[in-house]
Amino acid sequence: MERFTENVITIIKSIPRGKVMSYGQIARVAGNPRSARQVVRILHSMSKKYNLPWHRVVNVKGEISMEDEEFFMTQKTLLEQEGIVFKGENKVVMEKYRYQPVDEWTV
Repeated sequence: MERFTENVITIIKSIPRGKVMSYGQIARVAGNPRSARQVVRILHSMSKKYNLPWHRVVNVKGEISMEDEEFFMTQKTLLEQEGIVFKGENKVVMEKYRYQPVDEWTV
């Protein structure tokens, strides 16, 4: 497994309940700021295998990106169960719920 992929998995696993990170933020922390789409692929292909809290990852605007209505509702429900309150139908207030790993934390 590539180092970037390992880093992404470690970062996603570290997101605490009631917090979220964006795809791009995860890519930056993992060491490749231009790889947000790669984070999407890793989530899609490895969430089950590594038991990743995929629902804690949103887009840069704080929105749920799922187009499939069932997945959208699943993600929203899981986030609400963790105490996240939405602004409108699908927007998380990133200033309140963004997880910011400690600067010294490196993967």
